Amino acid sequence: MTDNRSREDFVPFRGTNPSREERPRQRTLAALAAVGLVVVGLAISRLDGPLADKAGDALYAAFVYALLVVVAPHARRWTVAAVAFGVCALVELAQLTGIPAAVVDAVPAARYALGTTFVALDLVAYAVGAALAAFVRRRSVVPG
Repeated sequence: MTDNRSREDFVPFRGTNPSREERPRQRTLAALAAVGLVVVGLAISRLDGPLADKAGDALYAAFVYALLVVVAPHARRWTVAAVAFGVCALVELAQLTGIPAAVVDAVPAARYALGTTFVALDLVAYAVGAALAAFVRRRSVVPG
């Protein structure tokens, strides 16, 4: 007995990587998300208070996550989350050296990317942001 469904009707099973046709869509959505995260992050940076700071840190991790999806749309979402957290943690730990502070003195806008002062609690915010980004990403396209 033949199946009447065409190949175009085929929906991949969970656990498969996105097809070549889906990867540009993944990149586009991730790039749009990154732009949106920058806008929201800049708005939050204008607020005062510890919650605004931690929300900004979580958004920073989600932004790094989105950039990684642009670069590697086929990567598993929890792998991307781990790498995003690792990048954020490295930037935070670099603040212990004073190098980011020196860069920010020369280029004040670098504060948004590098920060200036190490705060251990920022690592928790990065973990939350990366995990939320992974949770939001469509599981049916790229499973974790």
